[in-house]
Amino acid sequence: MDNCIFCKIAGGEIPAATLYEDDEFRVILDAGPASRGHALILPKAHYTDLFELPEDLAAKAVKLAKRLLPAMKKALNCDGFHLVQNNGTAAGQTVPHYHLHIIPCYADKGPAAVWTPGECTDEDRELIPKLVKENL
Repeated sequence: MDNCIFCKIAGGEIPAATLYEDDEFRVILDAGPASRGHALILPKAHYTDLFELPEDLAAKAVKLAKRLLPAMKKALNCDGFHLVQNNGTAAGQTVPHYHLHIIPCYADKGPAAVWTPGECTDEDRELIPKLVKENL
């Protein structure tokens, strides 16, 4: 897409701190990191979100994350990672170009991505699996 900032970054039109690049992906440091070393896996082709991303490319993104984690852990001396992928503005997606966040976590700082746990009701445990299975 002509006006997609992540397309421009992934394509090299806009400079970014690049951790990795191949024919299909560019991995960059996030400009507004949740923690030190927060990176984004960007496909070079434009896909708005996971709904549009082909399955083979989704699998490659996760395999790439798995490949990067040991190198990032060693380089950053972090204690763990969040892998976060948001789909839609209601989920916190701010750039409509699929991207997978790799967010390093440090024991002395706690998790970088947190939420308040809710409750899964008996009704939800019965109804939601049924509804999802009907829509597969």
